[in-house]
Amino acid sequence: MTSMNSINLTILHTSDIHGHLYPTDYRGPGDKPLGLAKLSRLIRKERSRNAHLLLMDNGDLLQGTPLMYHYAKLNRHGLHPAARALNALGYDAVVLGNHEFNYGQELLRQAIRDSDCPWLSANILNQADGKPAFGKPYRIFELPQGIRIALLGLTTPFIPNWEEPSHIEGLSFMNTLDAAKEWVDKIRSTERPDAVILSYHGGFERDPVTGEATEPLTGENEGYAICETIEGVDVLLTGHQHRLLNGQINGVIITQPGNAGQAVAKVELEFQAAPEGGWRLSGKSSSLLLVDEGVQADEDFLALFAEDERQTQQWLDQPIGRTEGDLSIPDPFTARQGDHAFTEMINRIQMEVTGAEISLAAIFTDEARGFGEFITMRDVVSNYIYPNTLKVVRMRGSDIRAMLEQNARYFEVNESGDGLRVAPSYLEPKPQHFNYDMWEGIDYTLDISKPVGQRVVRLERHGAPLEPEASCEVVMNSYRAGGGGNFDMLKDAPVVREIPTDMTEILADYISRAGVIQATCNQNWKVVY
Repeated sequence: MTSMNSINLTILHTSDIHGHLYPTDYRGPGDKPLGLAKLSRLIRKERSRNAHLLLMDNGDLLQGTPLMYHYAKLNRHGLHPAARALNALGYDAVVLGNHEFNYGQELLRQAIRDSDCPWLSANILNQADGKPAFGKPYRIFELPQGIRIALLGLTTPFIPNWEEPSHIEGLSFMNTLDAAKEWVDKIRSTERPDAVILSYHGGFERDPVTGEATEPLTGENEGYAICETIEGVDVLLTGHQHRLLNGQINGVIITQPGNAGQAVAKVELEFQAAPEGGWRLSGKSSSLLLVDEGVQADEDFLALFAEDERQTQQWLDQPIGRTEGDLSIPDPFTARQGDHAFTEMINRIQMEVTGAEISLAAIFTDEARGFGEFITMRDVVSNYIYPNTLKVVRMRGSDIRAMLEQNARYFEVNESGDGLRVAPSYLEPKPQHFNYDMWEGIDYTLDISKPVGQRVVRLERHGAPLEPEASCEVVMNSYRAGGGGNFDMLKDAPVVREIPTDMTEILADYISRAGVIQATCNQNWKVVY
């Protein structure tokens, strides 16, 4: 309600859309409860109900669907689809996420130029002068009544641990807490805002309710510390972890709207006229607006991307090869417990294109289904969903053993003792199946009945135990090579060579050239309990 003495402001917050404009996951037919076209309905309804509304996106918008991949790699004509979406829905600001860099700075800067609203990040800096690299660190919004709202953008500084160096050349990434304190103090003293909103492409390192640590304190996620230690923040909009959250920490409103357009977060601020003049923030609350089965896609919004989608769908369904033998994945959990023809195929392709003697790869999600008789681009992008490149790293035998011990943490024996299950740390706060690797080029056994850290009960190469000081060239994706997934032993490992080509392109090219992919499985590893 708005009156002479009271003003309400609504803030809508999306995050981790990952290119989902259409309500589809591109793996098959069927309308899914996700995507910006469905959020458009919710956003437009809120606009009709609220006189004062700000709409923000919290990052990871440019990557994640075949439509975005097709535009970035094959048909870069016209305004960037992400910018078209932002412009159509009237976004007021965007914060850069880590996946914004996956296709390089040229495409990112094009998307920024194509957008009608600013892209914010206070802690991504130019190495040359230490200034924010992508324009403004924050934006001030002023309501007609003179109420001033400050929006500060921050991005997880962990990007160098994941991203191709060429994609972040010339950039430095400032610690989140340091940047937040510096800029909140500066904004409070110079802009005199009536409310400060911090939009942070990062999540929570602690449970928002109990405060208990939920992950190693690496600096990747520091939302809890922001609420506890940075004075002057009224609202913290978060993302990156793909969680559905809303509530308060230390009096700071927090929200996180999941991923792929499954929800939009709503924050409501109430301002009261102060007796001495001006306004004071008198109330605040948050909620999540979920895309349920009753929400229909906005057809006018979809029409803006009809040709992009048509070309993408045509490209996805072009057969590029066929299989002989079984490369399907009926059950990903079972496929992670013993050598499987699909992961062996991925590993052997990685070894062949790089010349490495050892390889590791993951089944990224539980939706991965492998290949049927005929292989299309849809099959490739459905199973290999991340735009990784390949790196060959020189490793010692002791480091390989340490990585296998880290992998073994993925499993635990179930309560009845007659089977395995995924350890909770790999399911919460978000599924992390992509952080469990399967290896080729070594022979090993993981015994989950053993204590954590003592589960590698067999590790051999060429029929003999792998010595701790043995030197091996190991190929892996760029995310893992940077230590992603708490593989700290990789952070300083020397990179022997790298293939700066997207892995989906490598797979597609390999399959197209081969024509026929044979299913093989040498049973070089297994998990027991």
